[in-house]
Amino acid sequence: MACRPAVAVRGARASVAVMSEPVRRSWEYATIPLLIHNTKAILDSWGVDGWELVTVLPGPGGAEQLVAYLKRPTN
Repeated sequence: MACRPAVAVRGARASVAVMSEPVRRSWEYATIPLLIHNTKAILDSWGVDGWELVTVLPGPGGAEQLVAYLKRPTN
């Protein structure tokens, strides 16, 4: 993919910047069981460590047992 110039206009002046390819990011993933009565505290404790919630799905035990899928950058 070729780099394309981007033009930013500020008042009467214009500047040209070259847009580069996006940085390829690597991720690590975690799956954790969620206790329904303590969901916020569990997610907050992982969030402090840089984990981002991707989704929550029912676990093997059905809708009463939730599993959270999380990710965070490795670099």
